[in-house]
Amino acid sequence: MSQKDLYLFANWKMYLGYDESNILANALASRAKKISPRVRLAIFPNALSLYPAGQVLRDVSIAVGAQNFYWLDRGGYTGEMSAAMFKEAGCQYALVGHSERRHVFNESNHDVRQKLEAALAAGLIPVLCVGETAGQRKKGETEEAVETQLRSALSKLRLNGKKEIFIAYEPVWAISSSGSGQACSPVEAERMQNYIAKLAKALLPTAKIKILYGGSVRETNVADFLSQPNCDGALVGHASTILKSWLGIIEAATSPRRGEAKAGKTRS
Repeated sequence: MSQKDLYLFANWKMYLGYDESNILANALASRAKKISPRVRLAIFPNALSLYPAGQVLRDVSIAVGAQNFYWLDRGGYTGEMSAAMFKEAGCQYALVGHSERRHVFNESNHDVRQKLEAALAAGLIPVLCVGETAGQRKKGETEEAVETQLRSALSKLRLNGKKEIFIAYEPVWAISSSGSGQACSPVEAERMQNYIAKLAKALLPTAKIKILYGGSVRETNVADFLSQPNCDGALVGHASTILKSWLGIIEAATSPRRGEAKAGKTRS
């Protein structure tokens, strides 16, 4: 049985400036030939760095994506950029509903739905982020919180053909910038990824759904997350902005892994 592709997405957030982003993009490009063809990489730089960094990365088949965008195509919206603009600038992907957009910038489920529709209309592949806060987990509301986010984003979503959609399970409490910085256990992550996969398939039976894990992913734990049957890859934050740690994550992702047999199970 052939091994499945692995998707490793790097969200650089606002950690790197313009020059730093371009330096890191060039460093990654220079090492691209050494990366396993099984690994599908995508980088999400800041908006100012996206075009020059993207030119370098796309030349070595590394995709780029937008961290954020507005749901309307154009108009009098000072400071905003549309999904169509990011597509024109060379983006293939777009983050939608990242926990920092939800909890720092107060984006509602309705906002997330509008952005998801805009990304699809522009021809971008959305990476929909869902996950519970520490308070919701403590109250036993993990599944309820995730289901509410998924139903709001995906219910009756109009798709033309078999559109590809990524869903990243990112427990908010596990994200370094907004939570404990302690990763979710791979077993618990898989429980939720299985839950997400089943619900997403029920809501969008014709879509091609890929599931990512995001939340304090490091080279020491990425293999354990990727060995789970419902995990197609990882969405990595701060660790992806440091060349050594990002290359370590990529290498660890394709090394012999614990639980490899489970990765070959039929996905539910």
